Amino acid sequence: MTPIFIRLKLSLLRNGLRQSSGRKAVYITSVVVVLLFGALQLLGLIALHGNEHAGTLTVILVAVLAVGWTVMPLFFPSGDETLDPTRLVMLPLRPEPLVRALLAASLVGIGPLFTLCLVLGSAIAVATSWAAAAVAVPAVPLTILVCVALSRAVAAGNVRLLTSRKGRDLAVLSGLVIAVGIQVVNFGAQRLGRTGGLSALDPAGNIIRWLPGPSAIGAVQSVSEGSYGRAAAQLVISAAGLFLLLRYWQGSLVKLMTSPDGSTIAAAEPTRKESASGFVRLLPEGRTGAVMHRTLLYIWRDPKTKAAWITSLAIGLIVPLFNALQGSGSIYFACFAAGMLGVQLYNQFGQDTSAFWMVAQTISTSRDAYLELRARAFALLVVALPYTLLVNVVTAAVIGDWPALPEALGLSLALLGAMMATGAVASARFPYSIPQDSAHRNVAPGQGGIAAISIFGGMVSGAVLCAPVIALLIWLHVSAAHGLLWVLLPVGAAYGTLIAWAALRVAAPQTAARLPEILSAVSKG
Repeated sequence: MTPIFIRLKLSLLRNGLRQSSGRKAVYITSVVVVLLFGALQLLGLIALHGNEHAGTLTVILVAVLAVGWTVMPLFFPSGDETLDPTRLVMLPLRPEPLVRALLAASLVGIGPLFTLCLVLGSAIAVATSWAAAAVAVPAVPLTILVCVALSRAVAAGNVRLLTSRKGRDLAVLSGLVIAVGIQVVNFGAQRLGRTGGLSALDPAGNIIRWLPGPSAIGAVQSVSEGSYGRAAAQLVISAAGLFLLLRYWQGSLVKLMTSPDGSTIAAAEPTRKESASGFVRLLPEGRTGAVMHRTLLYIWRDPKTKAAWITSLAIGLIVPLFNALQGSGSIYFACFAAGMLGVQLYNQFGQDTSAFWMVAQTISTSRDAYLELRARAFALLVVALPYTLLVNVVTAAVIGDWPALPEALGLSLALLGAMMATGAVASARFPYSIPQDSAHRNVAPGQGGIAAISIFGGMVSGAVLCAPVIALLIWLHVSAAHGLLWVLLPVGAAYGTLIAWAALRVAAPQTAARLPEILSAVSKG
């Protein structure tokens, strides 16, 4: 069975590349980039051969690899068609040979090749004797098998989740995880530079080297140090971890292929009526409350909209907070949070897609368009106002600059109003479609230029609209009128409200007059 599954995996890769020349170009480019990066990592690890901190660095690197293999199926469930074993449920396959075949097929691809480069380089970095090199021969494939089995076990145990709407939500959040991870790595690297370099990682390395996977590389280092008993124990830990992962994976496959799914069970359950939550009762009556409720439901239920909001909320807090923790931040970085949330009002009709025709049916005058735009802005403010206040307070607390909180908060509110103003106009003038069939494509083909004009042009215009408040801030600082800086809070709030109201008045007649064009633009995806 194993050769058949390997050929199946190769056929899936080959046939996937035949679908389009673009997909083939992306795949070839990714292979070249991964091989180049893996080769550079391999050379860098080989250069660490004999370094006193090589053992700590390599076991932590292998642990990071294992974590990557663990979360990969959660965020990229459609990246490998063989991750869904339910497609094999009608075939007469026994669990044990099926697990072996799927494990062998999992070793075919870019990911295992990249893992091989890093694990092989790690083994070379810590192997300082012939005995250690001999131990590295089984340690390297054992480490790779642990990583792959970990990925497969997680995928099999969560296949119901990965094929549901929540699974698609996880997929679109992959960009957020990467962004947060980059910030964490950057922050950690700077902290290491200030605390003595790699020696600060030794306590963590001493613990990680006893975990399955990294312990196999730790065994190579132990043999290099002459600790053969410790090396044997570490190899046994990795082998035991691989055995337990395979048993769990096999159990998940048996349960998955012998138990009914939830489709018919859910259909047989009695229909439950959903009552309005307490929050919905707080919304205003009429069109405003209905539009706010619909917009907030989009934020909560639509995967693309939810991902955009969560990313904005996370990045808006990470940038000022991490800069403050690094000692190089300013309380004015808190304005980044208002800017990130303000972007959510750009292309606000794109999230409706072709269903915008139902919204268009309710708009017959500029007054109707104004109420629609105003209600969407109110829905944004429900989240943006408390969030902006929170980010400003947290940033001021970390930096310890409480006197500057009123002026920073006033500037943030002015920026939020400016972004709402330009977002309303951009939504009417430059709408574009958001494809629903792709987790990683947020613009329909041929509309990339419109999206760029809408977002980047609007951001520049929003910054220009804040010029009066920024000028007042600079003038108060230059004239040493520090006692009057508190006035920026009411001035910024009033100014942001005024320009947002004026922009809604300008955008309303444009929206009412361009309903067919907007519907056509947002329906292309």
